[in-house]
Amino acid sequence: MRTAVPDLLPAKVKRTLAKLGADIALARRKRSLTTVMMAERLGVAKSTYLKVEKGDPSVGMGTYAMTFFVLGFDQALGEIVDPKRDDQGLLLDAERLPQRVRARRTLRAL
Repeated sequence: MRTAVPDLLPAKVKRTLAKLGADIALARRKRSLTTVMMAERLGVAKSTYLKVEKGDPSVGMGTYAMTFFVLGFDQALGEIVDPKRDDQGLLLDAERLPQRVRARRTLRAL
C-alpha cells in the first residue's frame, strides 16, 4: 500500500528533503563509502538507502538518524529543534511576558 505522505507535503519540504538526500550522498562519497556499504552499516536494504539519498519522506526517521550517525553527524540531529536556537519560540516567550509585575498582597496576622 502506497503512503499519501509525499502527496501532502508542501513543495518547500520536498525540496528540503531532496537537498538533504543529495547532501547525504555527497557526504557518503567524500568518505569513499558505497551505497552497499552504507546499507549494511544502517541495517537496511540497498533500495531503502537509495530512497534516503533521494530524500524520500516515506523512509523512517530512525533510518535517517542512523545515516547521520554512520556519517558522523549524530550530534546534528539533536540540535535541529534545540530550544536555545528556536528564535521564533524565544520571541513568543518574550511576547507572553507581563507588562508589569505586582507584588502579591499578604495576609496580616490578626
